Amino acid sequence: MKAILSIVWKEFLQLRRDRRLFPVLFVSPIIQLLLLGYAANLDVRNIPSVVCDQDGSAASREFIDKFINSGYFSIAARVGRMDEIDHFLDNGHASMAFVVPPGFGDDRAGGRPARVMIIVDGAESQTATIGVNYANMIASRYAQGLVFERLARLKGLGIRPTSVEAQVRVWYNPELKSRNFMIPGVLGLILMIMTMSLASMGIVREKEAGTMEQLIVTPIRSSQLIIGKLLPFALIGLVEATFVTAVAKFWFVVPVRGGLGLLFVVCLAFMLNTLGIGLFLSTISKTQQQAMFTTVFYMMPMILLGGFVIPIENMPPFFQAVSHLIPTRYFFIMIRGLMLRGAGWPEIWDQVASLTALGTVILSLSIFRFQKKLD
Repeated sequence: MKAILSIVWKEFLQLRRDRRLFPVLFVSPIIQLLLLGYAANLDVRNIPSVVCDQDGSAASREFIDKFINSGYFSIAARVGRMDEIDHFLDNGHASMAFVVPPGFGDDRAGGRPARVMIIVDGAESQTATIGVNYANMIASRYAQGLVFERLARLKGLGIRPTSVEAQVRVWYNPELKSRNFMIPGVLGLILMIMTMSLASMGIVREKEAGTMEQLIVTPIRSSQLIIGKLLPFALIGLVEATFVTAVAKFWFVVPVRGGLGLLFVVCLAFMLNTLGIGLFLSTISKTQQQAMFTTVFYMMPMILLGGFVIPIENMPPFFQAVSHLIPTRYFFIMIRGLMLRGAGWPEIWDQVASLTALGTVILSLSIFRFQKKLD
């Protein structure tokens, strides 16, 4: 234990002397958290739209106002002809267009089907899908209001409209803020980036400086060397996890309903994986630059297949199966459950067990390869 603590102390001294590394450790997470916390927003509002009202009646203006007043759409331009719409969609100045043909008001007054055209820019598929859903919802409510208005005039004849009203209750995130979904995932990204980078580049830095050979010839065993090298990075990861959780709760007002002790247990299980991967990358890299690029290469599938943005359920079956080998899959599920749903040990023990087992395998293989490299 004394030998391990000596190596840990050496690592902290080395981190303190490296002035370039301090901003990476403590300033970079702050910038990442603020950028992702504000920029990574999946809420779609104020979709720029072009309005082509060829009817010009009070009914058509009322219909268009339903869309604008909803807050989901904003007017980018008003045009008089349909061929003028192409300019705004082609240049990206608008994502949707509403076309009200002549006779809309007369058809509505006469009880005939009144048709409108909604044009959507499908290049941004996510915005287009959400915009179409919003438009269909608003148009359906408008049509439903016309039906109820017409039936209200027939009450004297004994006709009563029958409707079904769904009482929706949203649990855990009542305002449906995408920020509450994204920021817990940002904690996983910061832990992954910091611990993988430190573990891979820190050990390669010893090789470049020629100090690894000095450590090898000392009486320290290889297991003590590995633990002493990785333990400081795990402690730094816990400090950053504490900081990110505090900023999420007090700055972004993201609820933290689960226990902090269990949250740290989840972070340790996750870092068991990331430090193991970082240690493995250090064995296949000869320079810090190579280690950095290799780390970035390994991070991409962990982000894409871990469910940070894209739900795993929406992936093809093959990639859903592959995601079971991705540590971020388990961490994102657990950290969102802890922070938003207040999940406890009975709800996440299976995820913790899977993540710990995966991390044990990864770290064991990495230690074996590292020891072989030392030999």
